[in-house]
Amino acid sequence: MSVPESNKTFEVLFDELSIRISSADPTSRTVELVAQGTHAIGKKIVEEAAEVWMAAEYQTQEQLAEEISQLLYHLQVLMHVHQITPAEVYSYL
Repeated sequence: MSVPESNKTFEVLFDELSIRISSADPTSRTVELVAQGTHAIGKKIVEEAAEVWMAAEYQTQEQLAEEISQLLYHLQVLMHVHQITPAEVYSYL
């Protein structure tokens, strides 16, 4: 079941990525990133973090929100690769 975008939570996205990864769909960007591994995902995280910063400095709230969503996505892909759950992350907040 697809959750309306406005109601998507961190946990729902995490679960959706689990399904994508387990599908092993060769056309999935998520599956591709997982196959490329930590180094490639890490590079995307650094890139997206810089884009978040630039959006915060120079772009609209909407553009900033979009950049943050992309950073969260790549962080969650890395979490899956390293089998880290949201609960493990939350324990440090």
